[in-house]
Amino acid sequence: MNRLIQAKEYLGEPFTDASKRALGQALGQADESEAVVSVQEILDKQCLADIQINPESRVKVNAGPAKRILVEQGWRNHLVKVRNEAGVTAPLHANSPNASPNAGSTKEQIPDRWLGLSVFNSQPLTKSLSGLELEYRIIQLYSRDVGKRDAKLSFDVGQGTQDLGFRNEVSLLFDCQPAHNLSLQVLDENGKPTTAGFEIRDHLGRVYPSQAKRIAPDFHFHPQVYRADGESVKLPNGTYQVKFYRGPESHVQTRTVTIDDQDKTESFKVQRWIDPSLMGWWSGDHHIHAAGCAHYTNPTEGVHAPDMMRHCLGEDLKVGANLTWGPCFDYQKQFFTGKDDSVSQLPYLLRYDVEVSGFGSHQSGHLCLLRLKQQMFPGGASKHHWPKLCLNTLRWAKSQGALVGPAHTGWGLTQTTDDLPTYEVPPFDSIGANEYIADVTHMVPGPDGKLVPAVDFLSMVDTPYVWELNIWYHTLNCGFRTRISGETDFPCIYGERVGLGRSYVKLDKKLTYDDWCEGIRAGRNYVGDGRSHLIDFRVDNVEMGVDGSELRLAKPGSVLVKAKVAARLNSEPIPGLAKRNYAQKPYWHVERARIEGTRKVPVEVIVNGYTIAQQEILADGELRDIAFEVPIQYSSWIALRILPSSHTNPVFVVVDGKPIRASKRSAEWCLAGVKKCRDQKRRFMGDDEIDDFNETYDHAEKVYRQIIAKSVAD
Repeated sequence: MNRLIQAKEYLGEPFTDASKRALGQALGQADESEAVVSVQEILDKQCLADIQINPESRVKVNAGPAKRILVEQGWRNHLVKVRNEAGVTAPLHANSPNASPNAGSTKEQIPDRWLGLSVFNSQPLTKSLSGLELEYRIIQLYSRDVGKRDAKLSFDVGQGTQDLGFRNEVSLLFDCQPAHNLSLQVLDENGKPTTAGFEIRDHLGRVYPSQAKRIAPDFHFHPQVYRADGESVKLPNGTYQVKFYRGPESHVQTRTVTIDDQDKTESFKVQRWIDPSLMGWWSGDHHIHAAGCAHYTNPTEGVHAPDMMRHCLGEDLKVGANLTWGPCFDYQKQFFTGKDDSVSQLPYLLRYDVEVSGFGSHQSGHLCLLRLKQQMFPGGASKHHWPKLCLNTLRWAKSQGALVGPAHTGWGLTQTTDDLPTYEVPPFDSIGANEYIADVTHMVPGPDGKLVPAVDFLSMVDTPYVWELNIWYHTLNCGFRTRISGETDFPCIYGERVGLGRSYVKLDKKLTYDDWCEGIRAGRNYVGDGRSHLIDFRVDNVEMGVDGSELRLAKPGSVLVKAKVAARLNSEPIPGLAKRNYAQKPYWHVERARIEGTRKVPVEVIVNGYTIAQQEILADGELRDIAFEVPIQYSSWIALRILPSSHTNPVFVVVDGKPIRASKRSAEWCLAGVKKCRDQKRRFMGDDEIDDFNETYDHAEKVYRQIIAKSVAD
C-alpha cells in the first residue's frame, strides 16, 4: 500500500488527506481480514475498472464507480482493481482503439482517436503484477478533446488471456474538462514578432501536446512544436519546463511555467549568439521533404507547404528546398510551380524541387535537382519512366539550368579508418555519390548549348564526414571543381528538425532562391551544423566564390589566407559525444571538434586535402579574425574547416597557368573507384541505356588515366 501511495504522489495526483487518514486507520486494524475489507471500501470507490483474472488466467473487466473525469490536453491517473485468482506475475496491459496515434489514421478515424493510454509500471510500483490475490494499479489517461467522450478500454496479462465474448473490454463515458490557454508572445532578438521552437514537458518528462495526438503542422516525431507570436498551446493545471530556441544560431533557453486555473500569457524573447545574414550570408537546406520516411501517409499523403514553412521559420532557416521524391510522388507533384511557393515570406523562401530517389537512377546514387523549370522527365507524367543512368538525368536537368548534385554523399563510400584523406577504395554499393565518380568527368550542354559540368555540388553534413569529404578531396586533387552544399535529408536521415545541415551563401543583394542556388554553383558558401561559422574566406585578394574562386600566381610562393570565424560550445561538454565513432550520429557537430579539456576548437587550413596549418579559437560565440601565410609550390586548392562542424568551399590557386593535378594517388584512387562503381551499377541498366552506361564509364576511365600521367607524384 505504501508503494501505491508513493506512486500517486510521484505522479502528481496524491490521495487526499482524508483518504490517507482512512487508509492509515484501516491498515492499523488488528484483524488482517477486516483491514483488507476496509482498504477495499476506501479504494474501490476510486477505481475506474474492476479487473478479474480467473484461475485459467482469463481476464474479465467491469466498470468501476470512480468519477470519469479527464482534462483536455492533459493526463489523469486512475486506479484499477486487480483480483488475481491465478496468481499471475506478468505485466498488466491496457489497450483502446481510441488510443491509436493520429499520425497514420484516416480523416474518418481521427475524431474517435482522442485518447492516450498507458499503465504505470515504473518505480515505486513494480513492472509486473505481484501475484497477490488483490492489488491496485494505476492507469494514465490523456484526452485530446474537451466535452463528453466515449472510450473502450480492454485489459490483458499477455497474449491469449482475454476472456471470451469480449468480456475483457469495458465502455466508459468520460467528462473531459477544458484546459487553459498559454498564449505566447514570441519575439526575436530585436523585439519583433517571430516563430520559435517550444519543447514543453511536465515533471515526469511527458511532452505537451501529446505526440501521439499530433497532426500537421505539429509533427508526431518531434518533442517540440513551433509557434508564432500570438499563438498558443493548451495546458492543464500544473508546472512545466519550457525549452525554447530558434535554430542553431540562438541560445537554448529554459523557463518554468505554472498553469493554475486560468489562461496565461508568457513572453519569450530569442537570444542569438550570431546572425550571419547581417553579413550577407543566408542559410538554407537543399534537402527537406514533405512526404516519406517519418511523415505519415494518412490523413494526407505527407504534409503541405504551410507546415514545412512553419518549421523553417521556427529554425530560422532562410531557404528550404522541399524535394518531391518516391513516396507520395503523384500527390506531392501537384505543388511544383518552378518558382517560390506562395507561403514564402522574404527573407524566408520555400520551393518545391525534386530528389531522384525511389525511382529512376536512384540505385546509382540519389540526385538533388534544384531550380528546375520542368519537374517531369520527358515521356511520362509520373516517376516510372525516368532513366536508370544518373548522367542521363543530369543532362536533362542541366539543359534547363538546374543546380544538381548527389544526395547524402557518404552512402556507399564506407571507410574502415578515420584518416582523411584515405586511399582505401570504398564499395560504391549504395545511394550516395556513387556514380558521381564517373559523372564528374563529364561536361553536358547547358540552357544555351554551351558545355557545363555535369555535377555542381556534393551534399555534406548528413552522412559520416570522412566518407563525404574523402571523395571530394580526391576529385578536387584531380582538378575538378565540384562545390559542396549542406543538407539534412529531413525527415529521413535526420528527423529532429530541418536545417541540421546547412549552407550559408553570400549574396550581395536581396535574397532570391535562384541567386542562392547560383551561389552554391559558384562555391560562394560554407557548410555546417550552424554551430560554427567561416565567414569571408579569401586567399590574397580572391574571395571564395567570386570570379571562379581562382587566384593566379606566376610562380610558386606564399599566399595570405584570411577569414572571420566563430564557434560556440557550452562550457561543459556533452557527455560522450566528442569520442563517439565518426560513423555514429550526429555526424557533424561542433562538440566533436572540442579540444579535450578546453572550450576551444581548431580552425584548419587545408591544402590538397591535408592540414598544413591550424589555429585554436575559443568557442564562446565571438567572431574573430584569423590569418595564415601558406606556401604554394604548384597548382592547388585551399579551404578552411572546423572538423566536423563547418567547411568552406575552395579557392583554387593556379601556378604558372597549369591545371590542378595535385596528387597521383588521388587520381589512381578515382580510377579504381570508377572500375568498382562500374561493376556495382551495371546490373541496374536496361537494354536501352547500356550503351550510354558503357560510354559514361569508358570516358571516365580515359580521363583519369590522362590525369594520372600529369599528376604530382606523392
